[in-house]
Amino acid sequence: MPKTNARAGFIEPMLLLRTEKLPEGPEWLIELKLDGYRALAIKSVAKVQLRSRNDNDFNLRYPGIVKALAPMPDETVIDGEVVALDEDGRPSFNTLQNHGCAAIPLHFFIFDLLMLQGRDVMAEPLAKRRELIEKHVLPKLADPIRYSPILEATLPDLIRSVKAQGLEGLVAKRRDSKYEPGLRSGAWQKMRVNQGQEFVIAGYTPSLKNFDALVIGYYEGAKLIYAARTRNGFTPASRGELFKKIKPLEIKECHFANLPEKKAGRWGAGLTAAKMPECRWLKPQLVGQFEFVEWTSDGHLRHGKFVGLREDKKAKDVGRE
Repeated sequence: MPKTNARAGFIEPMLLLRTEKLPEGPEWLIELKLDGYRALAIKSVAKVQLRSRNDNDFNLRYPGIVKALAPMPDETVIDGEVVALDEDGRPSFNTLQNHGCAAIPLHFFIFDLLMLQGRDVMAEPLAKRRELIEKHVLPKLADPIRYSPILEATLPDLIRSVKAQGLEGLVAKRRDSKYEPGLRSGAWQKMRVNQGQEFVIAGYTPSLKNFDALVIGYYEGAKLIYAARTRNGFTPASRGELFKKIKPLEIKECHFANLPEKKAGRWGAGLTAAKMPECRWLKPQLVGQFEFVEWTSDGHLRHGKFVGLREDKKAKDVGRE
């Protein structure tokens, strides 16, 4: 029997299993993958705490959300995501990173319920937990607290829609899944749907065997503009094959017109004078297809991933899309 009249406290969030293809069928519920910070909303003894997935305090960081959560039932724990919306109303992690610099609307999207008024509901099926949210939690709350809706469409249609809108991805959860704190059981799965375009490969950072990351950019007129370094999307074999193609193109001079950059920027994406000696430069001839989540405000890619070489594209024809 679930405990009743228990005090609410931090519970380690359930984790999602990354997959290249989400499962389909009536036993699965599909939600949008929100590009923000996972957080638990806890109300105990009439006091609200907003905690990160690692149990760090978010109260001072997001006071507006904490205030908006005040009417939630006492001794209750909610799982959700702190999300910033860009000018087009889309979740944007880059916008969230910069929320302190401007009046950016922040929201807390609820997607699960762990404890309700002192009762542990984690063993209830997800569909039942969502019913409890809709009946006992949502009626007490208002904007900027929102509900993560179930998406009613076929998976191919949803993927096309997410791709077209430049959103991060999708999540599939078993309708009958219980909440498993700290576990990545596969009952919840996530798939990233990235933006993508071609970029010119004009440098790399070396590793002991071949290369660690590619240095990529695009043309603005006659100028080659640095966009990112990326080490994702390779297998040991594909690294070896690509290195055979880039090594003969190695040259002394850097072709990027905007290097060095003055600041390392967020996530260390900036390429400063101190970092440039780590790079090896290439004739800007090879073009690759890359996926990514978004452009950052300082002109870098976030979460870039190599997909493959594009031999049908001339480097000089590659611009920012």
